[in-house]
Amino acid sequence: MNPQTVLVIDDERDIRELLTITLGRMDLKVDAVGTVTEARRALAERSYDLCFTDMRLPDGNGQEVIELIAETCPDTPVAMITAYGNVDAAVNALKAGAFDFVSKPVDIQMLRGLVRTALRLAEEKRNGGGAAKTGDSSERLIGNSAAMQQVRATIAKLARNQAPVYIAGESGVGKELVARLIHEQGPRASGPFVPVNCGAIPSELMESEFFGHRKGSFTGAGADKEGLFQAAQGGTLFLDEVAELPLHMQVKLLRAIQEKAVRPIGGRDEIPVDVRILSATHKNLGQLVEQGQFRQDLFYRINVIELRVPPLRERRGDVPQLSAFILQALAGKSGEGIGQLSPAAREALDAYEFPGNVRELENILERAMAMCDGSNIDAVDLMLPQRGARQPSIAEVHGASREAPVAPPAAGADGGLDDYISNIERTAIVKALEESRYNKTAAARKLGITFRALRYKLKKLGID
Repeated sequence: MNPQTVLVIDDERDIRELLTITLGRMDLKVDAVGTVTEARRALAERSYDLCFTDMRLPDGNGQEVIELIAETCPDTPVAMITAYGNVDAAVNALKAGAFDFVSKPVDIQMLRGLVRTALRLAEEKRNGGGAAKTGDSSERLIGNSAAMQQVRATIAKLARNQAPVYIAGESGVGKELVARLIHEQGPRASGPFVPVNCGAIPSELMESEFFGHRKGSFTGAGADKEGLFQAAQGGTLFLDEVAELPLHMQVKLLRAIQEKAVRPIGGRDEIPVDVRILSATHKNLGQLVEQGQFRQDLFYRINVIELRVPPLRERRGDVPQLSAFILQALAGKSGEGIGQLSPAAREALDAYEFPGNVRELENILERAMAMCDGSNIDAVDLMLPQRGARQPSIAEVHGASREAPVAPPAAGADGGLDDYISNIERTAIVKALEESRYNKTAAARKLGITFRALRYKLKKLGID
């Protein structure tokens, strides 16, 4: 078996020798050159499995090399060698198509990890592994609209490099699923995918959660603990709702991303970490930067490439396919028949705006399956919100008339719609249970709903 080959382009002899020795010990064949001209000649004569290039070269710059490789050898990963702290150069290289970057002085352990990841990527491309994974993703990222086809195509491209990706989109559009697919279709698929909701971690615990701590470093630290960066070693760290990070934590996160190393609380030394960063938020991050609520330097570092996930209202044609998929999944969990939407129900869904996007569609269909008779879902079972409509009682909603959808109004200023509906349902159910002496069958009959629907409501509302 022929050894895999690497091209090193750097005008510093010490760097060329260091990389040649290090890569040679990994059983790789290395060609080392010092100029853009020599690099062009080498690339014309043979193909390489991996390329390293310095940014500043005597007769040009590494950006030219990256663009040349992207055009002539798109399956060859290329990593940029940058001066310490030159973040702008690294970001520009990633945008131009670089796989990753290495800062001088070169950390040998980090370099080896980068090489292993890059060569896995090159091997997958040669074996057509990426195409197979793309097929898998289409089964989970539902929809054949032009917008979703574009999202899938972009995911396939982003999976081929290590550039930080910022996933923008409203709540409920599926940003975490997109992040998972980027991870699963790339060379880090065998490594961990670690999602973290930045808004769910108390501010005082954030540093410990992200970077870990040493035993005795603060009250309650009874043992060493690794942080989220260490947990994601060799894989992907997904920072969901990244806009919720407080400013003091943004500074520490920026340093960890730039230096590819973390220092646990109470620790003396920094620990190298090999982690790809994906982030997301439903907020306008650019606007938060302008308002001084989010650091501009961190914004540019995590937003090397932006992927926008469209809201459901911009891809209405996907609603029938999504609904069928969700109903089939619900049937699989419950062991009951697959729900069937009536023409009126399909029409109602088609006309609805879905402010909560796919997540709201899932909730609507789960509720409808619990409320419908058998497996046939009518428009009334969807209980879609309508502004200005009177709030019906449960008995009214599930009474004899099933001709037109009757739905609760939008919530007032004091609470969300879900809380508003839940409070009304809770009151009606508790009253029916008391009047029927807690006979659930009788209570369901009194409410005008099925026993299955009542059981669902009791569980959802936490009524014993």
